Amino acid sequence: MPRSNHPRRAPATGSAAGRNARRKWASPPPERDLERTRAGIPMRESGPDGEWSVRQITAGKAAKDYRCPGCAQIIPPGTAHLVVWQEDSLLGRQTAVEGRRHWHNHCWRIRRRY
Repeated sequence: MPRSNHPRRAPATGSAAGRNARRKWASPPPERDLERTRAGIPMRESGPDGEWSVRQITAGKAAKDYRCPGCAQIIPPGTAHLVVWQEDSLLGRQTAVEGRRHWHNHCWRIRRRY
């Protein structure tokens, strides 16, 4: 049987956007929060004081008070900051992760001055 080049259903009325909006596969994908995506991935930093994993905590995820080891001040809830742990710890990775600390972004950048 030969192939038919005619559409099998009646054409929809209205704009193309209206037609596509009704199709599940044509709906736009949900917007991704890039900051949230990047925040979950620790970055590796090397310095004279060792290898470090640094994870960014967004203001929305900061829910508790922490004390910054750099300036000894409180990091209040709702303040973006860093969580840092040493990668090359002598006692192993698990001990290093358990000993992680919360730092102000600025304090971490200037930590070699302390």
